[in-house]
Order: sequence, then structure tokens, then C-alpha cells
Amino acid sequence: MTNSITPPPELVQQWVAEIWHEGTPVRVALSDEHIATRAARWGADKELEACRHYFARDLRESLALELRAARRPKPPSLKEQALEAMHRNWNPHNNDDFATIARALEALDD
Repeated sequence: MTNSITPPPELVQQWVAEIWHEGTPVRVALSDEHIATRAARWGADKELEACRHYFARDLRESLALELRAARRPKPPSLKEQALEAMHRNWNPHNNDDFATIARALEALDD
């Protein structure tokens, strides 16, 4: 699951138009998008924490932690990204090179 808590550009444009231009079409600035995204993420994080506290209150801390981990997954490590990129670009003519690179990457800590 992707973690994309970002309002669609059309919605940000609607919000900006409602505040500043009373419905007139507007061009949304990067700062408008940034503030809208930060606000959406802040609200989503507050709701997630409220849900986590609800579960924890009922002595379901492990479920609460699973909920947070599922809804806010950590991005893949550099090692995981490198392995994925290597497999995506695998070339049968360089199989030995790819095997060597894979072994080296696997030996690294995350």
C-alpha cells in the first residue's frame, strides 16, 4: 500500500478559490500545495494516533502498533531499493555480475 496523504490538485485549487477568489478559477502556487499536503498529513496523523490510543486503552497495544505500521509504513531501505532496481534491470548476458552485486547487497545491513 502506498502512503500518499496528498489532496488532489483540483481540491487544493477549489479551496484556494473559495478563500481568495470567491469561485474564480485560480492558479495554485507550490506553497498552497505544500500547506494543503501538510494539513492533510497532520489531520491523518492525528486520527491515526487517536485510533492507536483507542486500541491501546483496551490493552491491545500490539494491534495499535500494527495499525500504525500498516498505515505509515517505513520507506524501503537503500539496500532494498538497490536490490529491486537490480532485479528490474536484470540482463541475462551479465548474470555473473548481477549475482555478485546481489551477494554484496545482501551482505549489507539495512
